[in-house]
Amino acid sequence: MYKLRPTLNYLVFPKYLYMKRSELLFTAIKPPLDYLALILAGLAAYAIRYLPSVQNIRPVIFNLSFTDYFSLVLLISACWLGIFALIGLYNSRGIKKLREEMAKVFVGCLAGLALILAVMVFSRYLFDSRFIILTGCFLALVFVGAERLIIRLLKRFAYRFGIGVYRVAIFGNVTIATLLKNEFNDHLSLGHKVVAEFELFNEEIADKLKQMVAADAVDEIIAINPSTDPTMALDLINFANENHLDFKYTADFLGTQLTNLEVATYAGTPVIEVKKTRLDGWGRINKRTFDIIISSILAILLLPVMLLVAIAIKLDSPGPVFFKYKRIGQFGKSFTYFKFRSMIKDAHQYRFDPEFLAQQKNLRQGSPMMKFKADPRVTQVGKFIRRFSIDELPELFIVIVGKMSLVGPRPHEIEEVDKYQRHHKKLLTIKPGITGLAQVSGRSDLNFEDEVKLDTYYIENWSLGLDLQILFKTPWAVISRRQTL
Repeated sequence: MYKLRPTLNYLVFPKYLYMKRSELLFTAIKPPLDYLALILAGLAAYAIRYLPSVQNIRPVIFNLSFTDYFSLVLLISACWLGIFALIGLYNSRGIKKLREEMAKVFVGCLAGLALILAVMVFSRYLFDSRFIILTGCFLALVFVGAERLIIRLLKRFAYRFGIGVYRVAIFGNVTIATLLKNEFNDHLSLGHKVVAEFELFNEEIADKLKQMVAADAVDEIIAINPSTDPTMALDLINFANENHLDFKYTADFLGTQLTNLEVATYAGTPVIEVKKTRLDGWGRINKRTFDIIISSILAILLLPVMLLVAIAIKLDSPGPVFFKYKRIGQFGKSFTYFKFRSMIKDAHQYRFDPEFLAQQKNLRQGSPMMKFKADPRVTQVGKFIRRFSIDELPELFIVIVGKMSLVGPRPHEIEEVDKYQRHHKKLLTIKPGITGLAQVSGRSDLNFEDEVKLDTYYIENWSLGLDLQILFKTPWAVISRRQTL
């Protein structure tokens, strides 16, 4: 039976990406706020030690200037953040229960205290004031704990207005579904709300879910019946991937082995999420930061080259400097793509001319893509800039504004995406890239299915190290002459 509950989030806050950004914001602010709390704890301990009332009880017998002390506090606080990271205080989805988070903060502060004492014992460095050390560690526990509690309260306040709430469609056992609904309703800090319930997954239900996806009314699918037919389970996973929904299931739900799993417990039930990519939480934040820094530096360094290319294009053939049109990006959203024009004016229209197509050899025959050998539409300047991928340099500015990434699947055209099969649509899980694993593995020589396999591997196994490897290989891939188009 299908039941759609019109939630506040559904009616007022329909932006899926907006919710994701709010979650990322709360994740990203924790390290700087923790750092600030630790610094304030150290400064407060110093101030307390020099209070007249405290000195009357225990006079200060050591010489410790504020400047030297402040420098040590900055260094120690940075090391303390490393300890917090090691014990899991910066997990991208956060720690679900308050007591678990406070316990980790307590362990982290004890470990920080142990680190300071170890440095003092083995190097006789820092300063001889047990009062400041013990008071600072106690205040660190208080300040960081209070800061974490405030973040939780802000998140809960946001959840009451539907901001950042994950809207869930549940499949399977009615009893467990009721337990999950009650858990989500009773604990708003979990940030989930059930918006639909289904017993089975079939074409009728798929159509209803597609309507909800189109209305941006659902974010996750949770399958909770362990005895569900594995075929239906795989259909649900494929549907989630195709429509860019998160997918979670109860333990022992699937007999197949899957990668990128994340386990959480709700109402005493283990729920496992099949993550489409590692590019979530801190992965997404790190990649975006990396993109902004590197693309900005490259854009500045290559600006003289781009100016020369623009002049050459204008002198070579009539038409604009840039070729602009719509391409498909993350989650199947279209965006305005532009690069240096390397073809004659209005060359794109020839793709739909039967007479022109009959005269050309499509190197991607049998795939959604079109690439012509010795394409007659390419200009003289275009041949040169395409040969060395100079025509793609303006994509750096698209990366800066956030529509593309330095590394990722190529941004495909609308006509190509319309012909995608189901497994091709996984390429739309992340932002398209200027370069990618497929490009450095074979450039234009690869057939489309091989390109899809490489890009899928990249999506499932992303890391900053892999991005760096691809970027370092890109210049050689550009210079090495493979199949000439």
